[in-house]
Amino acid sequence: MIDRRTALAGVVALFGAGIFAPIARAAGQAQAAGVPVISEGPPSAAVFNPAQRALVSALSERVIPTTDTPGAIEAGVPEYIEKLLADWSLPQERVPIIAGLEAIEARSLTDNKVSAAKATPEQQDALLTLAMNGAMPGGKTFFEAFRQLVITGYYTSEVGIMQEREYLPVPGKYDGAFPYSQVNKVYSA
Repeated sequence: MIDRRTALAGVVALFGAGIFAPIARAAGQAQAAGVPVISEGPPSAAVFNPAQRALVSALSERVIPTTDTPGAIEAGVPEYIEKLLADWSLPQERVPIIAGLEAIEARSLTDNKVSAAKATPEQQDALLTLAMNGAMPGGKTFFEAFRQLVITGYYTSEVGIMQEREYLPVPGKYDGAFPYSQVNKVYSA
C-alpha cells in the first residue's frame, strides 16, 4: 500500500517551482532549520481557532466538493492542513493562510452579513474567486497556498488514492491497443 509521504512526493511535481514550502518539506524535497519532523499523530499545536477551523473545512469542500466521489472533508483535508501547518511549517509560513482566512471572514461579514463558514456555497465560491483574483488583502498568496494544501491533502489521502483515482500497486500487463473509451479513472501507483 502506498503511504501518504510517497504519494506526496509524487504530487509535488504538479506545482513545480512555486510549491508552498511546508508541502515541499513534508515530501522530503526541502529542509528548514527549526522545523521538527513529526509525521504521525495529531498536530503538535493548534494552528486554527474554532472559527478558522470551520472556515478551512468549508473552503476545502468548495475546492474539492463531494460529487460521485467523496470531497475534501471526507478525505480529511482540513485535518491534513492543520497538521502540515503545525508540524512542517515555520511560523511566518502560516501567516498568509491565517491572514487569508481573516480577510475572507471580514469580506463575508461585510458582503453577506454572515460568517464565511456559514455562507452558502455560492457565496463561498465568490469569496474564493475574490481571493484568487487578488481582490482582497493577501488574497492571491492565500489562494495559491490554500489550493496547494487542499489538492495535496486530497490526492495523498486514502480517498484520493483509492476512490478518486484507481490504485494499482503493480499495474496489469501492458496493452498498447487498450481502447481509450474504456479508461474510467486516472491510475496512481
